[in-house]
Amino acid sequence: MTDSHKPIFILHEDALRYHFYADHPFDQRRIEMTQDLLFQIGALHPTEQVQAACASLEALQLNHREDYIEAVKELSQTIPDPDYLVRTAQYGLDHEDTPYFEGMHEAASTIVGGSIAACEAVMEGNTLHALHIAGGLHHAFPGKAAGFCVYNDASIAIASIRKKYGARVLYIDTDVHHGDGVQWSFYTDPEVMTYSIHETGKYLFPGTGFVQERGEGEGFGTSVNVPLEPYTEDDSWLSSFRDTIGQAAAIFKPDIIVSQHGCDAHALDPLSHMHCSMRIYQEMPAIIHQLAHTHCNGKWVALGGGGYDIWRVVPRAWSLLWLEMIEHPLVAQLRDDPLMPLPAAWLHKWQHKSPTPLPATWLDDTSDWTPMPRRELIEKQNSHIVTLAQEYIR
Repeated sequence: MTDSHKPIFILHEDALRYHFYADHPFDQRRIEMTQDLLFQIGALHPTEQVQAACASLEALQLNHREDYIEAVKELSQTIPDPDYLVRTAQYGLDHEDTPYFEGMHEAASTIVGGSIAACEAVMEGNTLHALHIAGGLHHAFPGKAAGFCVYNDASIAIASIRKKYGARVLYIDTDVHHGDGVQWSFYTDPEVMTYSIHETGKYLFPGTGFVQERGEGEGFGTSVNVPLEPYTEDDSWLSSFRDTIGQAAAIFKPDIIVSQHGCDAHALDPLSHMHCSMRIYQEMPAIIHQLAHTHCNGKWVALGGGGYDIWRVVPRAWSLLWLEMIEHPLVAQLRDDPLMPLPAAWLHKWQHKSPTPLPATWLDDTSDWTPMPRRELIEKQNSHIVTLAQEYIR
């Protein structure tokens, strides 16, 4: 891979200040652990990280209302304006999921800036691939925070691509929670396809993302949802993903792929009911990588997202994403030896901080996992959903 095509890893230290309160499930230590794991194996050096500028007001307004941005700013103060304190519910900043906190606007704007910078780097030809693991806050709405998300960096970055380059964008959301904020941002736009594979909203926040949500007006057919049954396992998840995203990319013919990589469909995640292993986080980035080179000359921006077992799941999943992006030799080695050990130094550094034993290997040893008792019914229902999802892709 030439230097001009070398993937870019974007992260600003201020993004680590996006923190609600102690014991909140959204814990940015997962980013630090991912960084350190990549440092330990020589796949990333601290000097290689790119720090992007904070997003401007003009950029934030690509997706958010001016009054909402002003409210976020005021509630970010050490002592917020009392007039805004009584309006926190109006802006979704009163709930324990997404409460206001000091420095909120600056931290959230920094995350938006990183996702915009990743897209700019790819669209300008400075690189083919860019990763911004602090991004992927896909639940925020134009005038309201939701689901741990204050500003919707994915929607803003996509809107900036549309405005500046007029590019067709395929957004791929693999978070276990439906990518609702991004979907509704582009629900009538035929130039943006939003694809989301997630646990069905019948049982999980945000309660949307049903297969019948296909877009409206000129955008009909460019919203694709693959809601899977609770306790879906690797084979069914990967089969559902391959069949639908392959068709979507081939028919839509994007100029760039922007993907969101929440890693909360893992069996260990405390906020969902799926039963997947680290295998999907090995194979899914490879599928997206291939699609990018097949359909849009390699243009691929990847963002982070959810993931709430910060000790046993997120660092491995996000590291595997970066390793796929840079075509690291470990990717091929793991195909031959999926139970390769994690670096001993990394395990030693983080084990004493973890409340649970850390995994010793890159992928999970699922040989002793109990199979789901409803496996055949789950796979049958997922197959039916795939058929429905494919009907109107265009």
